[in-house]
Amino acid sequence: MPDAHTADTRATLAATTRSGPGRILIALYAIFSVAATSRSAVQIATRFDAAPIAFLLSAFAAVVYIVGTVCLARASVVSRRIATISCVVELVGVVAVSIASYAAPQEFPEPTVWSHFGSGYLFVPVVLPVAALWWLRRTERAGD
Repeated sequence: MPDAHTADTRATLAATTRSGPGRILIALYAIFSVAATSRSAVQIATRFDAAPIAFLLSAFAAVVYIVGTVCLARASVVSRRIATISCVVELVGVVAVSIASYAAPQEFPEPTVWSHFGSGYLFVPVVLPVAALWWLRRTERAGD
């Protein structure tokens, strides 16, 4: 059974993660979860044959945003680790899809959330994981 100090430490970590900029990050992740999920669902349901790779990548991005939202909101030790992994996957995905969308535009006849460094979303998809990783790093000592 965890002692009172451990419980206080976990509560402090969660409160710190969800405070100030953390609230903004959670809200942005929630918005991007809805946007990417809606976009990919409509694309897959209505014109999947037009750009299956792009639409499946949008669906994958939606899953990553959902995981990020939930894990940042929970803010437990384990969920913060998962959020960190999710942010790294997101950042690698944005960079890889962006490079691919420039290098092989014929493979991306329709844009994804991560195409062209998220230009269709005001470049938030490339900034968001960097900001979240910074925030997770900055608040990691709150539990000590």
